[in-house]
Amino acid sequence: MLDANVYVSAYVRPEGPPGQIVERFLRDAAFELVLSANIVEEVLQALAYPKVLKSARTKVEPDLWFEDIVMLAEFVTDQPIEAVSTDPDDDKYIAAGIEGRASFVVSGDPDLLDLKEHAGVRIVSPRGFLDLL
Repeated sequence: MLDANVYVSAYVRPEGPPGQIVERFLRDAAFELVLSANIVEEVLQALAYPKVLKSARTKVEPDLWFEDIVMLAEFVTDQPIEAVSTDPDDDKYIAAGIEGRASFVVSGDPDLLDLKEHAGVRIVSPRGFLDLL
């Protein structure tokens, strides 16, 4: 399971670790990906930011780029959980990870990375996840 900043980083800079992770998912099905409606909404909002569009190294429309990922992902419902992260907005990733039985949440967000693990779901950086693949 990837958080919104990983998707945005992959879109903006496909050659970096987040981009390599998305490529491994799309090309090799190297892992299963979990998404929820709330996560999709957050990613689409972030991909539409003018700053993101301006700095992207790809000319593919962000909605079309993300659509391929969405089509191949496993969807879970948006089950609320007790506050876990210091940023309540990040709890949706932990909740989706638990519901989707994900082994990892991949994030560059310090609030999530500080948790390291919750309910059997490990939180790792994109570089750390890439090393595990």
